[in-house]
Amino acid sequence: MRGRVQGVGFRVSVASRAQDRGVAGEARNRPDGTVEAVFEGTPEDVEMLVAYVREGPRGAFVEHVEVADEEPEGLRGFQTR
Repeated sequence: MRGRVQGVGFRVSVASRAQDRGVAGEARNRPDGTVEAVFEGTPEDVEMLVAYVREGPRGAFVEHVEVADEEPEGLRGFQTR
């Protein structure tokens, strides 16, 4: 995600929603000021999270979200870095 996505609780809010839905993966800050997230779960739950990151938490301003489908890796739990 690109925009004002660091320093606004973005990763924590994504992690909370992912855990509520039983979605595994991670959200991490990148040195270029973006946030990268990986989701593994049912298609419906993953799509819900993708829709959420397009808006972000209060205080965030999301300019762009890039989505790529990949083969599941069998991740467990959700982490923030």
